[in-house]
Amino acid sequence: MKNFEDRLARLEELAERIKEPDLPLEEAVAVFEEGVKLSKGLEKDLAKIQGKVEVLLGTSEGEDGEEKPELGLFEGGED
Repeated sequence: MKNFEDRLARLEELAERIKEPDLPLEEAVAVFEEGVKLSKGLEKDLAKIQGKVEVLLGTSEGEDGEEKPELGLFEGGED
């Protein structure tokens, strides 16, 4: 699956599928496994996007909780 939206749609399909009461156990495990892999990948993508947005806005914090220096991308903006 190529893009974020396609993978998210697939995860939603899997979430509906696993709710089926007549789904055999082996299939349920396979559906669950695929869903976990997709969700972890999507979570990583979101973290990357969040990091980019924080850098662009100059609001990201370091691992020690200290604010990183602003990049000064937007002059006259509120901090």
